[in-house]
Amino acid sequence: MFRLVQWRLRPVRGSSCLLLAAPWRGFSGFPPGFPAAHVRSSFLDFFRRRHGHLLVPSSPVRPRADPSLLFVNAGMNQFKPVFLGTVDPRSQMASYRRVVNSQKCVRAGGKHNDLEDVGRDTYHHTFFEMLGNWSFGDYFKVEACQMAWSLLTEHYGIPADRLYVSYFGGDAASGLPADEETRNIWLDLGVSPGRILPFGLEDNFWEMGDSGPCGPCTEIHFDHMGGRDAAFLVNAGSPDVVEIWNLVFIQYNREPDRSLRLLPRFSVDTGMGLERLVSVLQGKRSNYDTDLFTPLMDAIHQRSGVGPYTGRTGTEEGSQVDLAYRVVADHIRTLSVCIADGIHPGMSGAELVLRRILRRAVRFCIQVLQAPQGALASLVPTITQLLGDAYPELKQEEDRIVDIINENEAQFLASLQQGSRIIQRTLSKKDCKHSGFPASVAWTLHRDLGFPLDLVDMMLEERGVRVNRQDLERLLSENQKVASEKRAGVWSHVMLDLHILAELRRLKVPHTDDSLKYQYGLEKDRYVFPACSATVLALCNGQTLVQEVSEGQRCAVILDQTCFYSEQGGQSHDRGYLTCSRLQDVVFPVDGLVQVGGYVVHQVTATDRLKTGDQVQLHLDQAHRLSCMVKHTATHVLNFALRKVLGPSVHQRGSHVSADRLRFDFSVKGSLSIPQLQQVERCVHDIVTANQIVHTMELPVQRAKSIRGLRTVDEVYPDPVRVVSLHVPVSELLDSPTDKDTSVELCCGTHLLRTGAIEDLVIVSEKQMVKGISRVVAVTGRDATQAREAGQALSQEVDSLSARLSGSSPSSIDSAQRLSKEASILSDAVDNTPIPQWQRRELQDRLKTLLRTSNSAIRKMELREAAQKAQAILEKNGRKALLVDFVEAESLSDSPTLAASDWAVAVCGYLGGSAGGSTLVAKGTGTSDDITEALRWAEDFVAQKRQH
Repeated sequence: MFRLVQWRLRPVRGSSCLLLAAPWRGFSGFPPGFPAAHVRSSFLDFFRRRHGHLLVPSSPVRPRADPSLLFVNAGMNQFKPVFLGTVDPRSQMASYRRVVNSQKCVRAGGKHNDLEDVGRDTYHHTFFEMLGNWSFGDYFKVEACQMAWSLLTEHYGIPADRLYVSYFGGDAASGLPADEETRNIWLDLGVSPGRILPFGLEDNFWEMGDSGPCGPCTEIHFDHMGGRDAAFLVNAGSPDVVEIWNLVFIQYNREPDRSLRLLPRFSVDTGMGLERLVSVLQGKRSNYDTDLFTPLMDAIHQRSGVGPYTGRTGTEEGSQVDLAYRVVADHIRTLSVCIADGIHPGMSGAELVLRRILRRAVRFCIQVLQAPQGALASLVPTITQLLGDAYPELKQEEDRIVDIINENEAQFLASLQQGSRIIQRTLSKKDCKHSGFPASVAWTLHRDLGFPLDLVDMMLEERGVRVNRQDLERLLSENQKVASEKRAGVWSHVMLDLHILAELRRLKVPHTDDSLKYQYGLEKDRYVFPACSATVLALCNGQTLVQEVSEGQRCAVILDQTCFYSEQGGQSHDRGYLTCSRLQDVVFPVDGLVQVGGYVVHQVTATDRLKTGDQVQLHLDQAHRLSCMVKHTATHVLNFALRKVLGPSVHQRGSHVSADRLRFDFSVKGSLSIPQLQQVERCVHDIVTANQIVHTMELPVQRAKSIRGLRTVDEVYPDPVRVVSLHVPVSELLDSPTDKDTSVELCCGTHLLRTGAIEDLVIVSEKQMVKGISRVVAVTGRDATQAREAGQALSQEVDSLSARLSGSSPSSIDSAQRLSKEASILSDAVDNTPIPQWQRRELQDRLKTLLRTSNSAIRKMELREAAQKAQAILEKNGRKALLVDFVEAESLSDSPTLAASDWAVAVCGYLGGSAGGSTLVAKGTGTSDDITEALRWAEDFVAQKRQH
């Protein structure tokens, strides 16, 4: 048991700041009521005021131009340019020597993923705060250990007999010795030998990645129990002995060949989780029992229909309710921080992970905690109160966070209720205790209703059953295969041939009314899509029309009406599913949509019996549709901008619109220049920011073609045809005798009602496909923003490299070759990262110049070294009739502009001799009284060749 002690405040030398100290006996943490906020601020003040560290604000949890991360997951992420040497020398970051901060971190998805564990125990979190101090070429092991020990034992008052330290014990296979230096530092600080424990690479050697800065680390562990020797529990996974601080000593660089090289300057990178530290200082075994969470737990209880949080875990009675408390508390923190930093629930990458977190939180909040809809978002003000002073963006974005959570919750609740009914219905029909829950149903919940698979597992776990895992893995594998086949174009749908179409006409099956696909509107800046019910008019199994299909059959479904958009006009088909009125909880996913002979064919794999005459409801994937609308309207804007910049000779030659990007082919003599690309993007930007109205009207083809400035492509249009114009109504264009200088096209696609929803457009690729035809690929919205951020980050790296190359000359061939290699790696990144195409061209040109400069310097140094070696050979051997010697060379030279044989023949000819050989290596003989002059002539010969 912990015993309360009387605390005293002790002033820090040389500062007016007060820090806390306490005797080691009977440690119980800070005094009652001492807030976690002060734990955070006292950490920062300790390093800032007492040890001269610069306080750097937390970076957003969206990584800054780092495609290797979904989220910022450690305090060091924002300092990677310093560790990697890519920091812009003109930036403030380049001046960092001693730094301290508290970093917002998210570990969900990717390599570091704690999502599956959250709620099951009392210490895992998806969002947490990382306290850290850094030294960039300033102090090292001694000072880092001294400061850490002083802060923990003197100022936080943690008893030394509760602490253990680990250090790197060496690795014979890697040729790494034990870090005895760190062990001796701890001994000098008074730590007993039995509490200083060696561990191997896995526990005590930190690496940034497969290559890059790395080094040994030392960790400080805390024993919650005390009064015993707990050394055997360190790094043993015990919740009683936990790591609280990791001090990394970055002294090596892991080379691409896996060898280690000492860095020119050493650095320190430390990290300590605030949540775990507060639990130690407040004498709590659970992070959720600290004042970082207790106000949140109280707020959840006020909104719930269950009892208060009691901290139970495992299989204890009522533990599921407490698990739900922890899940909701953790997830609302993560949602609030991520949304404030610009990450919204979405369909890919970090956005998809956040969508999964939100849906998990909603389900626990409503189904387990019995809270009403809207309760989750109502917790945001509590988060703002707890974290808003440390992270002001939470206060600034509070209303937007609430709106986004409420909107996404409403979307999920409809499918959540249906998913629960599907599970219950399946359990009532089948004995799942022994055979397992059908994987096909779990897959339907995941694919069509957006259920994370772990959520399905938990819902089943509550009912005492499990998914048939083997079958589920098979379905996952098949889905990946189908996706790859679709990308390769080998996926075949059930189609309607001439005989089936004739039979439909004989039976007088009416054509599909798909006018609902255009009947959507804007309400309070949100798109609202119409509900759609329909009747199954016909079913086809691929060979003939049938009256019904059974579970597992692929079929073509023809309805009397649909709200789905079928693939045409270069726009991808809609996504969604059908439900049947007599089978309310059965989902029939729509795999594809095509229009054949006036019929919209819904490609469906039946999940239960479906028959003609059934009444069905159509459920549109609204996020997917809206993304396609954004890209299609953006394509029209881009088409207009290209014609505006390049002239009337530009004509569309093809396009494709999907949810994630747009592609546009057009006629032009050559690739666009950098200024032209910039002009096109500026023109698009002006139209987007003007938030122009998108007008549509259906007209007879001939009447539509009378519009001046109308853009068309070489295809057969329906009659009547749909006309889409920007800013100027179609009716006004019809009556105008002149070109109104706006976008107007014949188009059957779905479009935005205003251009502002495009937000931004970036051309990420432009190249000539064949002579006279260019292809542009562009992204919009957040993808465009990320492309610009990535371009800016790469530009700064090129600036940094340029500054280093234009500075003092490399001291050796090795250093020059390293710079050249860095330029090549950076060039690959510029070539392959989605960034503005105009910026890619600029950076490519700069990098080519840098590579030429670097390689020229390497050649000059190699020639100078060769001359010195040749002269040394002559001086060593004197004038002999026969001269035999050798010259060391690291590698064969291979120049694309000059064959070795050509060079040797020319040089030896100049010397009155002869030579021969291959493109790669050649040899020859000649006579000269002045070897230096001969080498100069050889260099001039190469220079002349390179100019041609």
